[in-house]
Amino acid sequence: MQNEKQLIEQGNTVIGIELGSTRIKAVLISSDGTILATGGADWENRLIDGIWTYHQNEIWEKLQAAYMDLSKTVKEKYHTTIRIAKAFGISAMMHGYLPFDKHGNQLVAFRTWRNNITLTSSEKLTALFQYPIPQRWSIAHLHQALLNQEPHLPEIDYLTTLSGYVHWQLTDHKVLGIGDASGMFPIDTELKSYNPTMLAQFDRAIADYRMPWKLEAILPQVRVAGEQAGKLTEKGAKLLDPTGNLQAGIPLCPPEGDAGTGMIATNCIKEKTGNISAGTSAFAMIVLEKALSKAYSELDIVTTPAGKLVAMAHANNCTSDINAWVNLFGECLSVFGVNICTEELYEMLFLHALQGDADCGGLLSYGFHSGEHNVGLSEGCPVFLHPTNAHFNLANFMRTHLYTAFGAMKLGMDILINQEKVEISRILGHGGIFKTEGVAQKILSSALNIPLATASTASNGGAWGIALLADFLRVSDRYSLEEYLDNCIFNTTKLNLVQPDKTMSEGYERFMQRYKQGIPVVEKALFLNAD
Repeated sequence: MQNEKQLIEQGNTVIGIELGSTRIKAVLISSDGTILATGGADWENRLIDGIWTYHQNEIWEKLQAAYMDLSKTVKEKYHTTIRIAKAFGISAMMHGYLPFDKHGNQLVAFRTWRNNITLTSSEKLTALFQYPIPQRWSIAHLHQALLNQEPHLPEIDYLTTLSGYVHWQLTDHKVLGIGDASGMFPIDTELKSYNPTMLAQFDRAIADYRMPWKLEAILPQVRVAGEQAGKLTEKGAKLLDPTGNLQAGIPLCPPEGDAGTGMIATNCIKEKTGNISAGTSAFAMIVLEKALSKAYSELDIVTTPAGKLVAMAHANNCTSDINAWVNLFGECLSVFGVNICTEELYEMLFLHALQGDADCGGLLSYGFHSGEHNVGLSEGCPVFLHPTNAHFNLANFMRTHLYTAFGAMKLGMDILINQEKVEISRILGHGGIFKTEGVAQKILSSALNIPLATASTASNGGAWGIALLADFLRVSDRYSLEEYLDNCIFNTTKLNLVQPDKTMSEGYERFMQRYKQGIPVVEKALFLNAD
């Protein structure tokens, strides 16, 4: 304990913070990747005027709360205060739309990745570039705003993501890690920057709108892992830590998206490796040996934080509906005077799900709290179905919700595995859904028919991942990112490996057949909900 206290007081630690969809997580690590302390703060996006968003003030209130929680843990555990650190990193959910004018004023409400309101733009840009441009991407939001002739457009001086915005405010540097940047606009993996041909195509395509800017001029500068991206300013230190304990001057790594930090946290940045992040959304990241044969609407093409090509099978929805049902069960128990902590409730219900039928007994669920591009839904409408001949019990009910959490993502993974014949040597999972050991891991492994591993850091993945990217700054002149992870971090990491279960795999396939057949029911429910 004394040794850890000295590390903290001497500044031989690294801070990592990730702004996730429902929780902001902060970690403090040592140079070997050991997590010394954690902190966090819950928050939730809101649907306001048809837009999924977070208020600008809330970003800073919750960010400060997460850092304060980390500081409190350090104080209680080590009887000291964080004042300096060796490095610092900021990560956040990818994509979305955050435009600012030349004075730094935010021009419109933050449009998060969760919005499916750019279908026309997505289709037009995909055709223009002959490259998949999903609705979540920043360029799709910008182009859709042009199509909608929104009045703020001439005032745009800077367009960035959430991680890029926070990093800018902390350092005064308008930069973005290449992984996060690849969810704004297509990347040229040789140049390690935005694709120049596509930049020119876009500027020509919007010439008639007579905007006073060129696209490249308003985008963040691209940085790869290992490049320093500024230092914490006095203003930035006060923004993060209003108590004044945190000192300025700490180097920051390039800000990254949650997809990139997930790859780092699972050591999946080599060709033929992959990881799956499961939280509010679910996405699989598979590092490719070569480009795909064609563009697929179900797949994004992004990069690792080092700039390697990655196929992403993304689903907007994963655990939100599970959380809603577990909260309902907790409320039901409290009515009867039974108080069970939330963590225990999740664990017991998840474990009980394994007692259900392999195909969920005929039950169906669609946890679409927001729109889901992979099935053509522009808006959310959660639906649970139990046909009269179904085997309706608690085990099947919970199993159905765990199965469906990965359903939309599996549609994209099936393309990679069955159509593109992409080889995957290993795949790792991270995210809170894997906290109950052996449940979601077994289901996901069986769904994909691929062995799945998790590490003890799985539930803190993103924040730990950006902390590792920050720590990489100190050795980037000696190691590649792959060598750093292999030799300095994961050389002693123990993985929990789960093999696919044949019976569960077969049952999941039967479930998916019904899942696809039932999508029109969700579309009908969405229509009725709109009325």
